Amino acid sequence: MLVNQPLDPAVEAAAAAFPSTPVDADSLPARRRRPPGPPLSDAVERLDRVVPGAPGQPDVPVRIHRARDGAEDPRPCVVSLHGGGLVMGTHEADDALFDAWCPKQGVVGVAVDYRLAPEVPYPGALDDAYAALRWTHDHADELGVDPHRIGVRGVSAGGGLAAALALHVRDRGESLLAFQLLDCPMLDDRQCTPSSRLEGLAVWSAESNAFGWRSYLGDRYGTDDVPATAAPARATDLSGLPPAFVSVGSVDGFRDEDVDYALRLNQAGVPCELHVYPGACHGYQMAPRSDAARQSARDAARWLARQIA
Repeated sequence: MLVNQPLDPAVEAAAAAFPSTPVDADSLPARRRRPPGPPLSDAVERLDRVVPGAPGQPDVPVRIHRARDGAEDPRPCVVSLHGGGLVMGTHEADDALFDAWCPKQGVVGVAVDYRLAPEVPYPGALDDAYAALRWTHDHADELGVDPHRIGVRGVSAGGGLAAALALHVRDRGESLLAFQLLDCPMLDDRQCTPSSRLEGLAVWSAESNAFGWRSYLGDRYGTDDVPATAAPARATDLSGLPPAFVSVGSVDGFRDEDVDYALRLNQAGVPCELHVYPGACHGYQMAPRSDAARQSARDAARWLARQIA
């Protein structure tokens, strides 16, 4: 019998505001509508650009974040991929993150507005993420970025895309990434772990997860014809990847696949720091005053500081 854990009360209160019904084709248009975000910081400047897409593909919108501190030295850079189950979300979701990281960590942020499924299935989102990374690396001087300190960060579906991007870059024999920060990453389309089969998962249910993967993989869904650059948990060789940070809640359907991926990274010789936050469901960051969200923010910031030092 699969037994779920109780949620942290602060996380549970925030999760109660989310729709209780799964994401599906009928609800997707409404779920894609985002309420206005919090006021943005005047300490960070933002520039919206459109960068060349993959050959034969449309251009990719990105938002560049940089602290207004007048510093001229080349800075480390974080290419960020937003969450949303591969079917929702925009790069605007990363505004608050870079409002915090740019002044405190001294990074340049490049948030990627990758194309969404089901309108654009695999490898559309991966192509967009790679195009944005390649452009960032090639335009490092223009952006004031140190090309040797560019990493990728993603949350949920974006975390899975970040892991896929690291695999893609390695397989191309390119040294474009210095680190990968994977926050509750969406890694495994097979939904075969105990945590992925839990009933009543808050925020992102097993049914929503199946819809996200089906939308992204199309006819590949439910088959063995799924490459690791679509579902990174399927990778059999994790060697040669950049250092990683993996975090997830203990009451997240992604818990087991994320823990397994972190363990296999370490077994493959890739330094990986793993955090599992008790009582935290998927999207626990929506409760910023909860113990899990506060601890997660500190852990990620400290790890990032070591990578860019």
